[in-house]
Amino acid sequence: MDALGCALLPAFCTLCGSPLPQLSSVPICAACWTEFPVQSGPSCARCGDTLDNPILASGPTNSGLCRACRLASPPFVRAVAYGLYQDRMKAAIHALKYDRLHPAARRLGYMLAQAIAQLASEAPAEMLVVPVPLHRSKYAERGFNQARSLAVHALDCLRKSHPQWRLTLASTTLMRLRATESQAGLTPRQRRLNVRAAFSVSDPSAVDSKHILVIDDIFTTGATVRAAAQALVRAGAASVWVATLARARRTSSFSRGSSASFEDVEDGLGKPGNSPTADFQPASLPSSQDQPSF
Repeated sequence: MDALGCALLPAFCTLCGSPLPQLSSVPICAACWTEFPVQSGPSCARCGDTLDNPILASGPTNSGLCRACRLASPPFVRAVAYGLYQDRMKAAIHALKYDRLHPAARRLGYMLAQAIAQLASEAPAEMLVVPVPLHRSKYAERGFNQARSLAVHALDCLRKSHPQWRLTLASTTLMRLRATESQAGLTPRQRRLNVRAAFSVSDPSAVDSKHILVIDDIFTTGATVRAAAQALVRAGAASVWVATLARARRTSSFSRGSSASFEDVEDGLGKPGNSPTADFQPASLPSSQDQPSF
């Protein structure tokens, strides 16, 4: 029946365009699912950014931390991601968010669950799972929150693989107070200012002394999850952890002896010849669609 259906109404893979051998609610071929770039190699123990310098991964001082996290600790304990925001992963996230390919959230949620599982040995045994919210205007336009969809399917997987881990979805805990502009083309400083005070906790008593796991689809500069985590901490959360489906690789270089502050790291405002730089791979920020939860 599938073969006949495909012959009469041929279907093609959303990601690579290859013909599909059978009808499916998720038009992504088996080959593409195996080509999602997985994050590997040394990474920052706090934010998950790639550590290009092996010394940072094993040095005695602030071992395993990137430059930004050594200068100013994020408001979250640790951030993890399944893969890199490029190639098939990038295309699949776009298909989910902008082409309304909702069934893809199940398989992508399974990948997110694998990222969250990295925290199982160190995270609290009981946590509230809080998807990064959309502003109501964006939700009305899109019709769904991809972060929540991913979280729902990830929790379904984790209930089977980690039944003792009490993870409770709390999708109305965090609110986006204003409609932020697209982050595309903004500097790290502009990104941070764009989401400053953009989030609030609907009921502070619900998060008071609780451990929170924040979920989003993409981690780019970290401005969004930092702002969300700050709002939760200010509301009384005991700790905040972060898990995303994808991570945009950022390579940072700092001149020897640089005394730049964390503001310089975020904003790229150091003095000429002595300024830190933070660059994303070309695939990270190419268009207005490459934004987490906007």
